[in-house]
Amino acid sequence: MAAHHRQNAAGRRKVQVSYVIRDEVEKHNRNGVNALQLDPALNRLFTAGRDSIIRIWSVNQHKDPYIASMEHHTDWVNDIVLCCNGKTLISASSDTTVKVWNAQKGFCMSTLRTHKDYVKALAYAKDKELVASAGLDRQIFLWDVNTLTALTASNNTVTTSSLSGNKDSIYSLAMNQMGTVIVSGSTEKVLRVWDPRTCAKLMKLKGHSDNVKSLLLNRDGTQCLSGSSDGTIRLWSLGQQRCIATYRVHDEGVWALQVNEAFTHIYSGGRDKKIFCTDLRNPDIRVLIGEEKAPVLKMELDRTADPPPVIWVSTTKSSVNKWCLKGIHNFRASGDYDNDIIAPLTPLCTAPEQVIKGGASIIQCHILNDKRHIVTKDTNNNVAFWDVLKACKGEDLGKVEFDEEIKKRFKQVYVPNWFSVDLKTGMLTITLDESDCFAAWVSAKDAGFSSSDGSDPKLNLGGLLLQALLEFWPRTHINPMDEEENEVNHAAVNGEQETRVQKGNGYFQVPPHTPVIFGEAGGRTLFRDRLSASDMLQVRKVMEHVYEKIINLDTESQTTASSLAANDKPGETEKDEDMALMAEEKIELICQDQVLDPNMDLRTVKHFIWKSGGDLTLHYRQKST
Repeated sequence: MAAHHRQNAAGRRKVQVSYVIRDEVEKHNRNGVNALQLDPALNRLFTAGRDSIIRIWSVNQHKDPYIASMEHHTDWVNDIVLCCNGKTLISASSDTTVKVWNAQKGFCMSTLRTHKDYVKALAYAKDKELVASAGLDRQIFLWDVNTLTALTASNNTVTTSSLSGNKDSIYSLAMNQMGTVIVSGSTEKVLRVWDPRTCAKLMKLKGHSDNVKSLLLNRDGTQCLSGSSDGTIRLWSLGQQRCIATYRVHDEGVWALQVNEAFTHIYSGGRDKKIFCTDLRNPDIRVLIGEEKAPVLKMELDRTADPPPVIWVSTTKSSVNKWCLKGIHNFRASGDYDNDIIAPLTPLCTAPEQVIKGGASIIQCHILNDKRHIVTKDTNNNVAFWDVLKACKGEDLGKVEFDEEIKKRFKQVYVPNWFSVDLKTGMLTITLDESDCFAAWVSAKDAGFSSSDGSDPKLNLGGLLLQALLEFWPRTHINPMDEEENEVNHAAVNGEQETRVQKGNGYFQVPPHTPVIFGEAGGRTLFRDRLSASDMLQVRKVMEHVYEKIINLDTESQTTASSLAANDKPGETEKDEDMALMAEEKIELICQDQVLDPNMDLRTVKHFIWKSGGDLTLHYRQKST
């Protein structure tokens, strides 16, 4: 659990439960994209979303580029870096964590909870496999990537160096490839410079008049480029400890910078939506590459060639665009500046070459009087109607008048406030706070539930919802006396029938894919999970499932190995004992080359044998007769 806790008057930790109403698979970025990383070897692009999801895209597939989602963060993902030749991805988030991912398989290997506030920026020294993280807590922490990827359930302590001295929130960070210099930019308007090897402060560089939003260092750490909300780009000599050039290319804040390998041409974007390439040696020579439809947040050069053939650009909208840079160096001088007002330039490209389409994000919502339904409006001006209790969309209403729809659905019923809504991720996040959650007592009829016997019991909406949210969570003990009350639910998972014993509230259910987040009130995330079948399931049950569903169905196949992802966790159901005996006689399950004891539960296997993040993968083989 988190190291520091807000406590209420009774000295007890105040906990809140949140959940996100969303589709099972969110194939599109739902909100602005804060960061990009390209893996040219595998032709993959990673995007870090304000919807809290990191997505992997195939840049060669123009029609359906989506590969996978990496989900674990509970707030905006602000920055990502790809390390270890594309094997590892590090992410920084407003949920105050830094996470380490297996980039090729897409699972989270470990979570670092060292920061005390939003983590806004990362920097990477490729030669040293060193990563730095920084954010609103004014701290910079240094991480050895090889140590991070070696973390296991039993060996999970990390030591880190920290660089102190920042007086304000840090928004940008850079480290040179050799790992000899690190620079931070903040609302303090100065650049601070350290030596990461000794953690010694080297210098403070003054010149900008607003927040420093983007930083780049050359390979040996002798020169630094900075982009600021003051609208300028500055080139600094760290040897001379001063600014040696100021570029006024944009007429508003500069938020994103990229530079070519030779450190001669800078690509810039920001609030004015324009993407420029400027010759650092002759600032009059510059080209307007193109214009985005929203402020530019991040850019990523394809570095497989020099000059780079393409640049990927993300903005506060959810689509990501690829701009072609063909002919970029047939530059022409743009003429003299006129009092720093930029002369209009003809763009190199009128439209992006490729678009990874984003989805709409919710920008407005109204909780109806029944305190059960919500009306929303999204970035495409579509209005929708949502059911908070069933955690799903009730109806797409299209482009109707938002205020009219609210009036139309008004009911003269008083229900106390018992939840709050957050639109930060572009999706509906509903939060149940300990103090208000159980305030809403309503009659079943007023809540929209009819009972077969005509009675109208009083219901507690928060209580019922919590029961529904926890319905699929691990049940360690099932009392045989309760068998009749237990309802067996069949849900199709990855084409398999999954059977779960469940005990809901008797009125409604929430979709099993709903992400549920436990956190401290106004504070840090303690735990996030999808509702899933029980980790307490015995290996024996998995063996029965494999034998019945795979081997029995395919009697002709003599395959000796296959894999069953933990997403396919079979549920608890009555099967005849012969099946169990047959399964144990005919097959054995293996994890990490170790044959599993049928009496072990999956939680134990995960902790002591699998020792990795992500879905537990088990293999089976038929015993030789």
